[in-house]
Amino acid sequence: MDKKDINYYQTFITVSPDCPAKEGIVPPLRKGGATKSRIEYDLLSSQPYTYTQKDLIFEVYIRHKLIPEEELQARGNQIREELFQKSQACLRASMLPKKYGWGLHFDRAGKIALYGVESSEYQRYFLNEGNELKLLPAMRNSRLRPKTSNIIDE
Repeated sequence: MDKKDINYYQTFITVSPDCPAKEGIVPPLRKGGATKSRIEYDLLSSQPYTYTQKDLIFEVYIRHKLIPEEELQARGNQIREELFQKSQACLRASMLPKKYGWGLHFDRAGKIALYGVESSEYQRYFLNEGNELKLLPAMRNSRLRPKTSNIIDE
């Protein structure tokens, strides 16, 4: 049993304030296989409102690490437990809303769906007219640099 609930509920993660995408873009495949963001995209776009954040993190982990089905059958619970013994980045840090233009909607059950920033659904969740959702921006791609002062200490 999972000890800590890291899922979001009734939440919409908006694209990062410095996201370069003006519409939802499918993350590219790499020579070595699918990136984590591509795996997230494939899972969420083909099965909206199926995964919670915690389930998605685990599924992405096993697919990215290419853990064989036999090992999952034998040690799946142990692998999951070991994974969540360490802190995991939440989906606010995912490249989907940071770089590729996807908003993430979490329903009452904590299940996730993707919406491109150009879509009417994205705009509806972003406007949050009924004030039913918690709106969270994705993390920025770059840190804001502090302004340097031109004052010289005397």
